[in-house]
Amino acid sequence: MAAAQFVTIGQLAKRTGVAVSALRFYEEKGLLDPIRTGGNQRRFLRGDIRRVSFILIAQKLGLGLAEIEEQLAGLPHGRNPTVADWQKISRGMRSQIDAKITLLNRTRNQLDQCIGCGCLSLTKCQLYNKDDKLGLKGPGPRAVLD
Repeated sequence: MAAAQFVTIGQLAKRTGVAVSALRFYEEKGLLDPIRTGGNQRRFLRGDIRRVSFILIAQKLGLGLAEIEEQLAGLPHGRNPTVADWQKISRGMRSQIDAKITLLNRTRNQLDQCIGCGCLSLTKCQLYNKDDKLGLKGPGPRAVLD
């Protein structure tokens, strides 16, 4: 492979905005798999910029490192992932993302009303959740989580 296909850890950090220490952590967790030069320096594929970007987005979506690792395990090692490789991950995550969007929309819509927490401290709660009827559905904010 040509040298232009590889970036140093410093270049990867600068391009992604992720600290070098975090990139080493991702490597330790198996999320990144750099090659080593004869001098034992890390070299990353240019495509690892996209892997790190995926990690950052997945973390913002609330995915844990184990879930992120599971998704990235489907990508090839030693070569840059193709569009088809990324589409496979996208299809696999679509239902998780859609569920999060639904929850965010429901939360946004209910937040200024009764969220079914059972506090009954707001005047609206006496209308929407009189006698804590939502509590019969289970603990927590039932109007949002159901």
